[in-house]
Amino acid sequence: MTKGSSTPAAPRYGQPARPRNRRGEGARLREEIVRAATALIVRAGSEQAVTLRSVAREIGIAAPSIYAHFSSRDAIVQAVVEEAIAQLHQSITAAVTAHEDPVEGLLAGCAAYVEFGISEPARYRVLFETPPSKPDSSGLDTAENSGLNAFRTLVDNLHACVSAGRSTSTDPFADAVALWTALHGQVSLRAALPDFPWPPTDTVEQMVLRLGRITR
Repeated sequence: MTKGSSTPAAPRYGQPARPRNRRGEGARLREEIVRAATALIVRAGSEQAVTLRSVAREIGIAAPSIYAHFSSRDAIVQAVVEEAIAQLHQSITAAVTAHEDPVEGLLAGCAAYVEFGISEPARYRVLFETPPSKPDSSGLDTAENSGLNAFRTLVDNLHACVSAGRSTSTDPFADAVALWTALHGQVSLRAALPDFPWPPTDTVEQMVLRLGRITR
């Protein structure tokens, strides 16, 4: 290109340039950034794949464009975490509320938890590998708040089983912690040891009934 030429340079990352958002469409780019980061994590199996450059390359934009929506690479990963937790919470809540019987709701909610972890191993793993962001004015970061909401669904459901005379638990919170620990172990061990002769996933039901002190 000759000096003074106004011919535009080729896209920096070797991809067609992404069309510029019209006024008021900035939120769309933010969503695309989160989707791109999620895709990178799913493909690589780790949040280490996320960098400003890799996300920009995935979308077809210049890396500095990201700063209008995220202050850092860690902020992007945190957004991926928040989205994954929100989806997990939504799946659990939908499974629980689909049943009037509290025991069936508890079983369905726990099954939904394990199903998410098994079907979305990379997204599930990033929930527990990503350091929490700085807390907001409430003292809890957004992801932690969302995670606690998902856990409260489990606690509340176990309380409902106790109230209905279907559980002999005298400490639903402690028993819910034990149950969550077991569910997480189920997901993590299956991901870490895929060749182990695991029994059918209906063992989750046996685990829930035992740890929830459920009577059927």
